[in-house]
Amino acid sequence: MTEVEWQFDALDVRPVERWLHELPSRAGQIAPELGAVTVEALPEVDQQDHYLDTADWRIGRAGYALRTRADGNAEHATLKALDPGGAKNEPRRRREFSEAIAGSGLEWLAHGGPVGARVSAIIGRHPLVPVLEVRTHRRPFELRFDGDPAAELALDDTTIALGSDQPPARLRRVEVEVRAPWEHHLRPLVEDLRRTCVLWPAKLSKYEAGLLAKGEPIRHDVDLGPTAITPDSTIGELANAVIRRHLGALLAKEPGARLGEDPEELHDMRVATRRLRAAFALFSDLLPAQFAVLRGELAWLADALGTVRDLDVQIAELESARHWVDGLAGIAKEGAPVDHLIRLLEAERDRARQTLLRTLDSDRYERLTTGLSALAQSGAARRFDRAHAPSLAVLPDLVTARHRSAVKAARLARRSGAPSDFHRLRIRCKRLRYALEPAVDLYGLPAQQFVRKLASLQDQLGHLQDATVAIARLFTLASEGHDHLPPETIFTMGALAERYQLRADQALQRLPRRTKVLQGARWRVLADLMGRQRPGSSGVAG
Repeated sequence: MTEVEWQFDALDVRPVERWLHELPSRAGQIAPELGAVTVEALPEVDQQDHYLDTADWRIGRAGYALRTRADGNAEHATLKALDPGGAKNEPRRRREFSEAIAGSGLEWLAHGGPVGARVSAIIGRHPLVPVLEVRTHRRPFELRFDGDPAAELALDDTTIALGSDQPPARLRRVEVEVRAPWEHHLRPLVEDLRRTCVLWPAKLSKYEAGLLAKGEPIRHDVDLGPTAITPDSTIGELANAVIRRHLGALLAKEPGARLGEDPEELHDMRVATRRLRAAFALFSDLLPAQFAVLRGELAWLADALGTVRDLDVQIAELESARHWVDGLAGIAKEGAPVDHLIRLLEAERDRARQTLLRTLDSDRYERLTTGLSALAQSGAARRFDRAHAPSLAVLPDLVTARHRSAVKAARLARRSGAPSDFHRLRIRCKRLRYALEPAVDLYGLPAQQFVRKLASLQDQLGHLQDATVAIARLFTLASEGHDHLPPETIFTMGALAERYQLRADQALQRLPRRTKVLQGARWRVLADLMGRQRPGSSGVAG
């Protein structure tokens, strides 16, 4: 569900009471298209909300707030997105899941309901702890247009407990929750309400306001130590900063990847894993031997993430192909073959997600992240004398070695034209790009411009790989003995495979020319700058 709600702060709600009283007679002047407007006072209710999270804010870092609410009649658990929604005077739009709960404690987590299943996925083995207690006396009113329920306006008097040594915080809120079909029509009324009653849009939800009052804001990042890179940084400081950045991103994206609502969270976690592995390889001479073992463990994690990510990409591809498939001759029922294929891939993705969650809940993953965090916080690269060399003296050689490797792979791919060789080039380009990203902090715009060119080439190579993987996936589905596949679906699979092959062939035609960027003007400018800024070079001042 998506909740659409205007929230306003109010010094006094009595003007709102008068506005509601006068609304039936004034509504025709404000919004004539609404017809007859009636306002019905609903029973007042006392709500008691308890917000929960883990000690390291896993639910908050996933972008949600978890609350249990008792209102005298029933108790519900709600998982609500923290996204503030639109701009000033716009309603908040937040995804919301709710389920009825009963009994004491957190037994409902194991029942597999819409909230319990998601919360269990996010928190894994980490226990929930109380975060905030909020009590609200609510006076709700239902707005009906020509007899149809359109919105609920609530006058809330809220008390937020801040601890035994502090007085509670108080909020007066006016909230207007609208049913989706009526949002456009309700806007003139809400604007009149805001202006007439001198209300101002609430910038924070009650939960966020309570955390701010307690001085306990959600930490979305993970503090592993300094991550700044400057031209004065030693190569050891640079290596430590890069490792902390990527490990921090991995840990920060884990809750969202666990939840699975936004595929990009998992993608970002996977990319952070890749960047960490690349950093371990790039700085291998500066790091203790155990990093080689951890690199292998990161490969194990990347496999679990990659399986889900590949299926996410292929499902999105099928969704985008709907219009094209519907235009094929011979399809008996529009959309049915694509729906069937998507269901097959979604079932496979569900199995892959369960495997991923078991991976993230395992002792092995706990040892990996705990070990990495300890090494990152201690600054592992400082243990070696060579880590004290200036980064401007060492990084150019590391970058140049990876550049030579990419250029060599590009020559081979251009000669052979084989997709496997272009895939190898894609991997080399990634390693070069990851080595260059910290160079942006050292060399500025020239490094940034070449990284941008490299990213564009990498995207083109990625399109070829995605097409190749999609063809392989379709072949696997067709050859695994799915006797229940109807003829229309098999026909569509063949047509899609041909479409992917055409896309791959077009990419293979374009790529040889585009690989020339590796030795183009942007690279030459950057290589020259790295040489001139090397300590001891005649181009370096002082």
